[in-house]
Amino acid sequence: MESITEQPLAPQPARRPLRALVQRNMYRWHRIIGLITVVPVIFWTISGLSHPFMSHWFKPTIAHEFAPADMLDKTRLIRPVGEVLRQNRVESLRTFRVVQLDGRSYYQVKGVDNALRYYDTATGQLLPKGDERYAEAMARYFIGDASTPIQLERVTRFLPEYRYVNRLLPVWKVSFARADGMDVYVETEQSRLANYNERSRKAFLWLFNNFHNWDWLEAISNNTLRVGVMVICLSIIMLSMLSGLVIYGFMWKRFRKPRNAGDRVGFLRKNHRQIGIAVSLVTLTFAFSGAYHVLRKLTPDNRIAFVRQPALSPAVLQTDVLALPVDWTTVTNLSMAVVGGKPYYQVFTKPAGPKGWGKADAGQRQIDRAEGSAKTAPAGKPNIAYYDAQTAALLPDGVMTHANELALRFWAADASGKGPACCEQMDASQQAEAGYPPALLETAFLTKFDREYGFINKRLPVVKLALDTPDRLTYYVEPATSRLAAKVVDSDRREGLSFAVLHKYFLLDWAGKNVRDIVTMLAALGVLVVSVLGLVLFLKVK
Repeated sequence: MESITEQPLAPQPARRPLRALVQRNMYRWHRIIGLITVVPVIFWTISGLSHPFMSHWFKPTIAHEFAPADMLDKTRLIRPVGEVLRQNRVESLRTFRVVQLDGRSYYQVKGVDNALRYYDTATGQLLPKGDERYAEAMARYFIGDASTPIQLERVTRFLPEYRYVNRLLPVWKVSFARADGMDVYVETEQSRLANYNERSRKAFLWLFNNFHNWDWLEAISNNTLRVGVMVICLSIIMLSMLSGLVIYGFMWKRFRKPRNAGDRVGFLRKNHRQIGIAVSLVTLTFAFSGAYHVLRKLTPDNRIAFVRQPALSPAVLQTDVLALPVDWTTVTNLSMAVVGGKPYYQVFTKPAGPKGWGKADAGQRQIDRAEGSAKTAPAGKPNIAYYDAQTAALLPDGVMTHANELALRFWAADASGKGPACCEQMDASQQAEAGYPPALLETAFLTKFDREYGFINKRLPVVKLALDTPDRLTYYVEPATSRLAAKVVDSDRREGLSFAVLHKYFLLDWAGKNVRDIVTMLAALGVLVVSVLGLVLFLKVK
């Protein structure tokens, strides 16, 4: 029999040199790519740990978060709005409302310059600095402070302390001269609290904006570079995690080096390995969902530019609102809208049920839902009626007709490529250029936030209009302001689900926000510890 030593050696597979190269250099590569991202990881995890403190644990308590939904007293509407406008030589307006200030009623009129002016409903006199005075009154009501000196600033663009996440513009920043440095942001057009920050919350915002969102990088360059650098770093983090899993998990026996008892490097390596394996999955999910989320920031969210409030002449208000056939015991406010090219009075009434959606307790339920409820809010019954401003005739199903028209204009503005600026001027022929509009699959009147239309969108009530498109395009329209509140397609839904489940752990909502936040913080803390141990190892091992 031929001995085995006399047999020719089998040729080595071509992949073995590559495998040997990878095995020889895997540890070194892991150290290098880990070192590249150790500082970003430390910044991201520390700032991420601050988010629950900023969002609700250290969030200050204020007196009211929502304006009261009081009934409108028609006996105060002594002068018709059309007469008041003619008296003050107002040649055109966009819309109006009725607001209460210092015990008197005022027509809050939005002019073609988008400024809000206030006219006494009894005398028709213009209130000097009316919008500033109303903003101050609302801010004092929201935080329950009637005497502290204030400073007012009109905010027309988003700022580091009033970010795009707040959605509403323009707003008034009302700064109170108090020890806590309270700033209150008020949207006077709809009497809404936009945001509020005191000193500690401002500090958390600065930390989160600069170390989690990397606003500093955008400030010295641009958003595209910021997104690109963040995605590169997050991709390297995923590579570091995968290489670490190979070294310290699947191939630990090949890379393990014997150490003496009490060896400091051995102790560090052991803990780095064990904690790293334990948090490897959450590291991957954090990095992946973060990269997916930040990539979406390359597409500007310009929803705030989509609005349909054409200029109207006071002459079209031929019918006095007091002549409208409505039950004034249920009316909460009035406004204007254009539907089918005709002006209509919008009459807002208190929603059915023991509690209205504008009440504080309902608002708290909305916030709870916005924090991650997996349920979908049931559609409500519309509480807005439309009456012809010239004939007082009721427009059947007016809120849905109005919302459908708005959605069509917004869709045509997108499809035509002309952008939101054409929403005001677009006529039927220009809409036709955009093509045949998709069929409407679903409409709903929402008075609460739900899983898809969350609290982050700020506006209520809205009309949901789902269109028959491949990406399931859905518009959410606010009838009170004729604005686009949100636009959602399947890519938004996928990214939102990824971020909610993999980054914010909304699957733990059944246990409550506190438990969810604690688990998220523990996961981030584990990633932080692994990164710090890895950095110490790099410095120890020569």
